[in-house]
Amino acid sequence: MEGLLQALKFKDANMAAHTCTLVGFKAKKAGSKKNWQKTQTLWWAGEPIKRDSDEYQTLLDEAFEALYTTNGKAKKTLLATRSANLTHSIGRSKASETVLTKQEFCSRLTNLRNRLQAEEYVEF
Repeated sequence: MEGLLQALKFKDANMAAHTCTLVGFKAKKAGSKKNWQKTQTLWWAGEPIKRDSDEYQTLLDEAFEALYTTNGKAKKTLLATRSANLTHSIGRSKASETVLTKQEFCSRLTNLRNRLQAEEYVEF
């Protein structure tokens, strides 16, 4: 996920695609020097996307959905949190300063977990 989040900072689609292949600190480092905050513009497939747009929020929703429904390990790990209050201690709170706020991250995980739990319950 970090690779995707950092890739959003690159206008060049090839560089963004490469950044998507990175994980963790390597991904974070790749996007750390990009100054997108001034314009509040991120990029998806070479197309501009405003940070505060509904389109951007939809993109985040789809990315989380894809990760946690196609990656069995990620899904199992999320479901293992059961009803725990999910928090993120090192993220930022202001959307204008980060591509994913603590609230955006935790609320997406919580909502997705709730939906996955409901689906798991129906399968029994």
